[in-house]
Amino acid sequence: MPIPEDVTGEELDASVHQELRTLPKTLAEDVAKNLVMVARTLDEDPEEAYGYAKVALRLASRVPAVREAMGFASYGAEKYAEALAEFRAARRMTGAQHLWPVMADCERGLGRPEKALAMAGEPEVQKLDKAGQVEMRLVAAGARQDMGQAEAAVVTLQSPELASGSVQPWSARLRYAYADALLAVGREQEARDWFAKAVEADQSGVTDASDRLAELDGVEFTDALDPEVDDEA
Repeated sequence: MPIPEDVTGEELDASVHQELRTLPKTLAEDVAKNLVMVARTLDEDPEEAYGYAKVALRLASRVPAVREAMGFASYGAEKYAEALAEFRAARRMTGAQHLWPVMADCERGLGRPEKALAMAGEPEVQKLDKAGQVEMRLVAAGARQDMGQAEAAVVTLQSPELASGSVQPWSARLRYAYADALLAVGREQEARDWFAKAVEADQSGVTDASDRLAELDGVEFTDALDPEVDDEA
């Protein structure tokens, strides 16, 4: 796949550069550029990111960072079986635990929420950092919802991290998930309050909490540039 001329590997973390040093210099540079493009395109165009990841994998399949990037690209493209295989490979290479939650979410994507829930109870969870443990809780709650256990999903999300008034990188998503779970069991007013708390924590716009809050408040938005919206509307 073509790579823009301005792309260099300088955007990668030092740990990735360290892994790439096992490769010949020119090959390492090519792999690095493809990894940068995976990171740049993953959110906007997962299929494009998947293409760049495939190139990197073909060039350097024994580099853990490449297998992890391939995993996230596959995950973004909803190729969950492939993503799970790549995450497992990366984990075998490094022994790192941080991929455990996204591996569990792949199980959900494959229609195996029971497996995801079982993973939430494994010893590996205790080895995760705080962000990883919160992520695992989100996956477990999602698995409960997949299994039709809406009330259990609400309980799963109740935690010291949810109750904390401090804003952390995970706060917006955790509060949003809790609001959504409350709404699923008919606790609309509480859901509204938690969507509002999610808005307060969501400085980067990672959720659509403001839209969900407006919807609960009965606010409707119209596109002023939409020719189908009449003048009166």
